[in-house]
Amino acid sequence: MYYKKIYNKFPRGHFQLLHYISIMARFFITFCLLLIAASLKAQDTAFITTFEKSKGLESATYAEATDWYRRLDEKYDRIRMLKIGLSDTKYLMDMVIYSKDMGFDIRQWRRENKVVILINNGIHAGEPDGIDASMMLMRDAANGKLKMPDNVVLVVIPVYNIGGALNRNSASRANQNGPLNYGTRGNAQHLDLNRDFVKMDARETRSLETLFYQLDPDIFIDNHVSDGADYQHIMTLLPTQHNKLGGAVGDYMYTKMVPDIYKRMKDKGYDLVPYVNQFSHTPDSGWTEFYDPPRFSSGYAALYHSFAFVPETHMLKPFKQRVDATYQLLDCMIQLASEKADDIYKARQADCSNRNPEMAIDWKLDSTRFDLVTFKGYTAQHIPSKVSGFPRLYYNHDKPYTRKVPFYDYYTPTKYVKVPKAYVLKQGYYDVVNRLEWNGVLMTKVKDDSEVKATVTYIETYDGSPTVFEKHYPHRNVKVREEQQTIMLEAGDMVISTDQLQRSYIVQTLEAQAPDGFFVWNFFDGILQQKEFYSDYVFEDEAADLLAKDKALNKLFNDKKSSDPSFAKDPVAQLDFIYKHSAHFDSNVNLYPVLKLY
Repeated sequence: MYYKKIYNKFPRGHFQLLHYISIMARFFITFCLLLIAASLKAQDTAFITTFEKSKGLESATYAEATDWYRRLDEKYDRIRMLKIGLSDTKYLMDMVIYSKDMGFDIRQWRRENKVVILINNGIHAGEPDGIDASMMLMRDAANGKLKMPDNVVLVVIPVYNIGGALNRNSASRANQNGPLNYGTRGNAQHLDLNRDFVKMDARETRSLETLFYQLDPDIFIDNHVSDGADYQHIMTLLPTQHNKLGGAVGDYMYTKMVPDIYKRMKDKGYDLVPYVNQFSHTPDSGWTEFYDPPRFSSGYAALYHSFAFVPETHMLKPFKQRVDATYQLLDCMIQLASEKADDIYKARQADCSNRNPEMAIDWKLDSTRFDLVTFKGYTAQHIPSKVSGFPRLYYNHDKPYTRKVPFYDYYTPTKYVKVPKAYVLKQGYYDVVNRLEWNGVLMTKVKDDSEVKATVTYIETYDGSPTVFEKHYPHRNVKVREEQQTIMLEAGDMVISTDQLQRSYIVQTLEAQAPDGFFVWNFFDGILQQKEFYSDYVFEDEAADLLAKDKALNKLFNDKKSSDPSFAKDPVAQLDFIYKHSAHFDSNVNLYPVLKLY
């Protein structure tokens, strides 16, 4: 054989030396392989999450999550962790990006038609499922375990509500099945951040909205955990209300995207159902779709024509199941985004370029229309309470059922406005200017005083809130009167064109009757209070003189007396009527400091 021929050509000593070298080489190679294996194992161990180490019982703390992502950034080129702004705590907010290109250039992503998915976690820090699911998702994307398409970019907010996450305990959500410890709903200001997307009282909100307009995400996912009724489903899904979202995006979401997500999740073993928006009754007979005005994350995203989803895992299901369901849903979203990228882009581009002269700003439920959904529930019964002795609600897990129930998911517009070419915000309202700037709204400052014809708005009536809601007393049922006037624009006033990406945001926040606008959230309340008054005994003589000289006022006054018996008997009201129709009355009372230019 050949090796024998080789052997005969060398002295025995040389062969033994070669044999020894061969053994050492094999030993060295084996040793290196063992080192590599040990190194890989150590790396894997380094990126095992708190959730995995605890076998699904615990959630990562804020410090654990941020440190973990920092190390992931150091290890993998496709991961980058960046600070994006302030929070109401001493800590800066983070975002973590996964992208297959090294540039992390938003403009380049757009040029390459990449789908940008923004995932927000822990807006309610007591609902941490998304925090842990996103950690594993980003790791698996980085190491290749998760199939990551080239045309998708992930941007993850690891922990949004930092103050709530730092306030950890095991009792803030009385009915939740794990994890062992978690944060609270309120942030450092004790604000519910998912009611803050218009008023922007929290620094977290300001940081996120600045990021949002810069990213202009195609898909926005805000992970939550539900409460309320008991049922078999592990996860429910709350997309932006499709009629309110409207246009090509609303139609595509309703007819294509949501059914596609349901099918993909069913293939993974999860039966989805719409968010069970039922708290006062059992869901056996169906429920209405959650209406999400822009104070909520999904309603805010709708102003940018983004596809927005709020996954709501079920609080009574084990934490491990909930996190896995969240992970699988995120994976479904990624694959769908990649496969349907062209459709997503076309729908968003159609709506972003839409310049319809009118825009709906308020909606109501259409109770005559509904879809039938397959609901897997538990039979609701009433048994005696061990506390009060009175009947209490009880869901019998020994009596599950599956049935079709009506889901009322159609809303119709109740209020349209004609969209002006521009709004003019009178100077002095710095809090409003700041919020517009945080959303990237372009404004032009008036340089010189000048007269213009504009539509002015007067607040006629409104209902004030008797109790505080998230630091405010929001107005309701706002009625206005509009007039065409020649107005003096003053140097320093701000002109806000509606021909920009933030068109919907501008209209929905600056219209006085918009149900979640800046007026509703008390940013203009100073105009509602009369500042100048009169002494009745002094004004009596001037009032009589005004009635004698002004025939139109005299007729208006007497008509009021004839038509209103209570007014005819009230001398104080009569004098006040004449004062308010005199040159003394402050015309700025109830004058909304936002003008419209058509």
